[in-house]
Amino acid sequence: MQQLTSYLAGQWFTGHGKERTIFHAVSGEPLWQVTSEGADMAQARRFAIEQGGKALQEMTFIQRAAMLKAVAKHLLANKEAFYEVSYQTGATKADSWVDIEGGIATLFAYAGMGNRELPDDILWPEDELIPLSKQGGFAARHVLTSKSGMALHINAFNFPCWGMLEKLAPTWLAGMPAIIKPGTASAQLTHAMVKSIVESGLVPDGAISLICGGVGNLFEQLDEQDVVTFTGSASTGQKLRCHSNIVAKSIPFTMEADSLNCCVLAEDVSPEQPEFALFIREIVREMTAKAGQKCTAIRRIIVPHKQLDTVVSALKAKLEKIQPGDPAVEGVRMGALVSVEQREDVQRRVDQLVEAGCEVVLGGKADASLRGAFFPPTLLLCQQPDETPAVHELEAFGPVATVMPYRDMDHAMALARAGQGSLAGTLVTADEKIARKFILGAARAHGRIQVLNQESAVESTGHGSPLPMLVHGGPGRAGGGEELGGLRAVKHYMQRTAIQGSPTMLAAISQQWNYGAQVQEDAVHPFRKHFEELRVGESILTARRTITEADIANFANLSGDRFYAHTDKIGAAESFFGERVAHGYFVVSAAAGLFVDPGVGPVIANYGMENLRFIEPVKIDDTIQVRLTCKRKTAKPQKTAEDKPVGVVEWAVDITNQHQQIVARYSILTFVARLHGDFAL
Repeated sequence: MQQLTSYLAGQWFTGHGKERTIFHAVSGEPLWQVTSEGADMAQARRFAIEQGGKALQEMTFIQRAAMLKAVAKHLLANKEAFYEVSYQTGATKADSWVDIEGGIATLFAYAGMGNRELPDDILWPEDELIPLSKQGGFAARHVLTSKSGMALHINAFNFPCWGMLEKLAPTWLAGMPAIIKPGTASAQLTHAMVKSIVESGLVPDGAISLICGGVGNLFEQLDEQDVVTFTGSASTGQKLRCHSNIVAKSIPFTMEADSLNCCVLAEDVSPEQPEFALFIREIVREMTAKAGQKCTAIRRIIVPHKQLDTVVSALKAKLEKIQPGDPAVEGVRMGALVSVEQREDVQRRVDQLVEAGCEVVLGGKADASLRGAFFPPTLLLCQQPDETPAVHELEAFGPVATVMPYRDMDHAMALARAGQGSLAGTLVTADEKIARKFILGAARAHGRIQVLNQESAVESTGHGSPLPMLVHGGPGRAGGGEELGGLRAVKHYMQRTAIQGSPTMLAAISQQWNYGAQVQEDAVHPFRKHFEELRVGESILTARRTITEADIANFANLSGDRFYAHTDKIGAAESFFGERVAHGYFVVSAAAGLFVDPGVGPVIANYGMENLRFIEPVKIDDTIQVRLTCKRKTAKPQKTAEDKPVGVVEWAVDITNQHQQIVARYSILTFVARLHGDFAL
């Protein structure tokens, strides 16, 4: 039997010492021996930092995003090999799709977010200028910079691909290398994907490392520049979080733990309504997907007392049709648990719940005669959830859920909160008032809540599906972490620092012009310059234009906007303005007429306007003038060699009147042609 090797310090490493065996979840056949004993964890960390970290931190956010996209495309092209390994873990094709292609989709999502929203730089200005003085000569900005350490990702066995990729995406985008420690029971699938990434040559040496086995003394090697993330059981996570070195050096520790998630049927839903069928479908799907081995799976089914028997009967009828089987066989809807040890753990937890007062409605016992790690769909009933604390504390990490009744919505919310913090919850209701009441009463105990009804069900991704743009995590028992959540996740791996100084100095540091900073003027109009020729802070002050009564009348006729403040002399006189004023959009249009160079040139198109504010009214006979300043530049990678190389330029626009008062302020975004392409990215 082969040993599942680790990838440390740029080499595949074979451990020597006490080994664990990985078995086929269906056949029980021994597959791999696993150990990391003998590995030099200090050297592995140094290599990751000195090689991978250095290389990643020299890349801009845009280049890192391009790297993520390239890795995602490579993995997608090789996905079938991962599916073959995934069957060994007991996963069906549908289960594997969520893990493999769902994980790859997370890479694509973060590549897109990075390319669209992050600067073409290695420093990330997080906010706009914050004035700190009356005259404007002293100000501040918050900036984010890459930590100089590495990220240790300790992952659970249930999602060996997605669990790794959901953390790698924001880690790499932040400029940090990562050491991956997968759950041993399914480590062969993580190993296959890491091997594919390494052999692709798409990431720098040291950007990714893999530990198959224990982490050894790695925790003792960590310092304040490192980050640790953990996904798994709450008890294990709590022990690691209290490690003496983690505490002594205040090392960031993000924990996402299994939780007793709930699904609540609201009082307004009757068996005749479509929402009732959706409720039953959602629970059955969540109980059987990945054989219930999901940190977000529904464990507690909270229903109105009057609907208890109806719900139990409907769930039993659906679940009786689902029998666990070989996931490689066509038509099998639920596979095996990941290991016999896991099956035994689920059986212990079910037995404990029964001893605590729960009643078995369906299933409840594994067939010990089967070689594989199969466990039947199991439905429990707890008639007294307030007097049975175990139902809110013990989790059977398999296809197991417990039905419990509630008296009214206040009681339902109390039961939802009784899980002591959950990753995800679902409320099924057609009543908007009930939905709002539930969110106000239960949101504080959940990281995410789905409100499911007939309308949303058409496109719902489901109760248990974390999405890259939404927070994945939860309070209390769920760990308190916030994995994913869009660019919030990237910030977990970066240092936020408040920088104070003059506006001009802050602009130089951030490589983004900010208000109050010095500008640079040139005889050549900035619209005549290619992307590379433009300088941040380059600016023009336009000629002036006096706004006439005819301008206002013409714009009203052209646009159809005849709002009284623009066209009704008497009404305007009685208004807040005291007289007629120009349309705000006319002022913006007139400003464009002042600053735009009309000739054919490098500026290709205006594709957006941001943060528009009308600050002072523009009245008849007021004179406006515009200052246009290059605020920041972002080069956009070419998708193909035939694509025209372009960059995005953000321009700050200030419109002032004859009294030097700002009447409008905003940014415009333009595509500007580049002189040189970079398709090699």
